[in-house]
Amino acid sequence: MTTRDVLANWLAGYGAVPGERLPPERQLSETLGISRGELRKAMTALETEGYVERHVGRGTFLREVTAPDISYEPLLAQLSDVTSPHDAMMARLSLEPELAGHAAIHATQRHLAEARGLADAMRAARNWAEYEQLDSRLHELIAVATGNPLLVELHRIVNAVRLSVVWSNLEIPRDGPPDNYHSFSEHDKIISALEQRDRRAAHTAMRNHLKSVHATLLKDD
Repeated sequence: MTTRDVLANWLAGYGAVPGERLPPERQLSETLGISRGELRKAMTALETEGYVERHVGRGTFLREVTAPDISYEPLLAQLSDVTSPHDAMMARLSLEPELAGHAAIHATQRHLAEARGLADAMRAARNWAEYEQLDSRLHELIAVATGNPLLVELHRIVNAVRLSVVWSNLEIPRDGPPDNYHSFSEHDKIISALEQRDRRAAHTAMRNHLKSVHATLLKDD
């Protein structure tokens, strides 16, 4: 494991929120058991990746890792024209279990708390549109929790195409999901695996969830 990975893993478990100042260099060096020179190189790498930002005289601050503000509308329109609902679900099955596995390692306590809040809110959703919005936010949050801007952007592209070719073509009931809707317990299993930092369990739970969604939404595909 590189010094950069050691620092990134420590930050993932530190529980700081975006904008919070990190401990001073000397303290971090002693905590991680690395030289201050190695720490500076690792911090430079994380700054380049967007994890942290450093200000001379003020210190180092944690940043929320988000994807760049890029418009992919022409690409999304093209992909939506050539992607079947089955293709969209297969893309999710290829990507999202890996995202969950990475999130199990890198998610902060804030990410985990927000995930629990979204899962609870989905149970109280008054209609399917509200449920889908919350569901998308949960899956987006898991992608963001990986701390990898490129993976976040790939997830957003896949999700945008999915919404276009799957949900837009479904006949949605007026009422919200029933109390025993399968996704509720499946989301709980995913979040529990993230909380336990169990990469394999998170991967498996996400894959099982998506296979269940596929079977439910695309019965005739």
